[in-house]
Amino acid sequence: MSTHESFPVEKTDEEWRQTLDAEQFRVLRKHGTERAGTSPLNLEKRKGTFVCAGCGQELFASGTKFESGTGWPSFFAPLEGAVGTTTDRSFFMTRTEVHCSRCGGHLGHVFPDGPPPTGQRYCMNGVAMRFEAGEDLA
Repeated sequence: MSTHESFPVEKTDEEWRQTLDAEQFRVLRKHGTERAGTSPLNLEKRKGTFVCAGCGQELFASGTKFESGTGWPSFFAPLEGAVGTTTDRSFFMTRTEVHCSRCGGHLGHVFPDGPPPTGQRYCMNGVAMRFEAGEDLA
């Protein structure tokens, strides 16, 4: 994400550190990646909504989650307007980074190898999200 991009929710690093734990801060604010297979959200199967751990914005409906075998929670589509994307050229490769459209928090990456109907795999860091059980918004 561009350092010049602005979002509806903006805080200083110190303000983010007051509301996020160290791992959430590393992933959401510093573009880190959690270790594969470590998020309890990877196993989440209930109906509900996955929301941004930084600002609470609804990101993904449970009905769009699928088992990708990657070790990270994966979805075939975000909720409309919930995420933005930028080109990530780190680690000597080009990928499409996914961020929360409300606070700009780094969520993960999207790849063109997902299931129908979109063919997309939104491979998200579980630590960047929370799960709220309830109605499936899909």
